[in-house]
Amino acid sequence: MTTYIRAGYVNDRHLPLMTEHDLQQLTHLNLAFGHVNNDEIIISHLQHIDVLRRIKADYPQLQIILSIGGWSAGGFSEAASTAEGRASMASSALRALKELPLDGIDLDWEYPSYGVAGIASSTADKQNFTLLLRELREALDRKGAAEGRRYLLTIAAGADQYYLDGTEIDQVHPLLDFIQLMTYDMRGGFQVLTGHHTNLYTPPGDLFRISADASVRLFTGAGVPHAKIVLGAAFYSRLWTGVPDINNGLHQMASSTGGYGPNYTDLAEKYIDVQGFRRYWDEEAQAPYLFNGDTFVSYEDEQSIEAKCAYIREQGIGGLMFWEYGLDRTGRLIAAMSRGLGHS
Repeated sequence: MTTYIRAGYVNDRHLPLMTEHDLQQLTHLNLAFGHVNNDEIIISHLQHIDVLRRIKADYPQLQIILSIGGWSAGGFSEAASTAEGRASMASSALRALKELPLDGIDLDWEYPSYGVAGIASSTADKQNFTLLLRELREALDRKGAAEGRRYLLTIAAGADQYYLDGTEIDQVHPLLDFIQLMTYDMRGGFQVLTGHHTNLYTPPGDLFRISADASVRLFTGAGVPHAKIVLGAAFYSRLWTGVPDINNGLHQMASSTGGYGPNYTDLAEKYIDVQGFRRYWDEEAQAPYLFNGDTFVSYEDEQSIEAKCAYIREQGIGGLMFWEYGLDRTGRLIAAMSRGLGHS
């Protein structure tokens, strides 16, 4: 029986919220976030190391990975630009593995070669990202060999062509245990056109052609093995206002861009089929949305996660991950992932 990756990101501040039932359903836990400062990985700001140690002690089979970076988190381009900086990053990664009960490192550099999040960038990032990952891989392998084990190295990757253009993915993927595709935020912050932000497929009528399936095809077409791909699911929504009451609000020009909307906890309690919002299911996109005549909400639910899980099984993909644990206090979305990927 295939064992699929069932991974989740958890913000450090939400670690104390994690329940026994939810922890039992995960194979990997990404702790968000370590930072990069002066060419070193910094973890001194993390507040719940005691909780992390307790989780690892109680669930030794759960692979805990320190995720470094996140949106608008800089320091990567500078560190990767010199051999000394890359060596410093690798040394600090090993220190983090000594200080925390970790099984690996996840780089969430958003994004190599791009400064859209207000961070430093360079055209040399494309090659330097490969060199940085190689330095980290070699350091982790040396430590693992001395201890008779393997430490994981993963990345969180942007879902569209821009990410492939800004990296050498054909050289990067052999260095990694798996790639966590951020197949969410695919619509929203930069667009006034309503649409799905974490859809499995691209429906007709959508000007923006990216989807989870399109992302998988881009990455496998660039040489990434299916088994190294982990799809992303969102525990939060994107929301547009001033939406024309046409086609239930789907693919309409709004008066706002698609900013962050309610998390799934709030959606379940206050939005889905209440307060004038009606839930719709887009069969072609395999994605739900809400509309009340003016406000359009794109989100993930149990049905869309189950569809992604079916796709993962059909395509031989490595598994599913989500952002972020604290955004769903109902437990329904993790349960849907567990059902879909063979854990009861």
